[in-house]
Amino acid sequence: MSEESTTPDLVGLWQESADAADRRDFDTAMRYFAGDALWEVRPLGIIFDGAAAIRSFLEDWVGSYEEYEYEQEEALDVGNGVVFVLSRLDARPHGSPARVRERWAFTFVWTAGMIVRVTGHTDVDEARAAAKRLAESRE
Repeated sequence: MSEESTTPDLVGLWQESADAADRRDFDTAMRYFAGDALWEVRPLGIIFDGAAAIRSFLEDWVGSYEEYEYEQEEALDVGNGVVFVLSRLDARPHGSPARVRERWAFTFVWTAGMIVRVTGHTDVDEARAAAKRLAESRE
């Protein structure tokens, strides 16, 4: 009899959530967010406090685009409930011929199988280093 891991695949769970948001299925997208989760994007100076605020942000963000494609370029479980994700957005706002192409790095902090904090970064190297430091501090 083989033993199955009881450690959740945090990268896979995040991908499930991101894929759901891409489909505009926000019930599924929010499945792994703790009620008191925090979403912070320092370069934009924004903070969303609580799952309801995060959901509203995601609905507004994705809903502002007629075409929306989110792709993970890299996703890494750095340990101790910390996940680093490098993502690319390729989207077209409603009523516009212009495309929005952005690259973001995110650090996800998980506790008891739930996302408790998301931090968005524009500097990929800084984000990767911050994720590693955070994982080490949670040992």
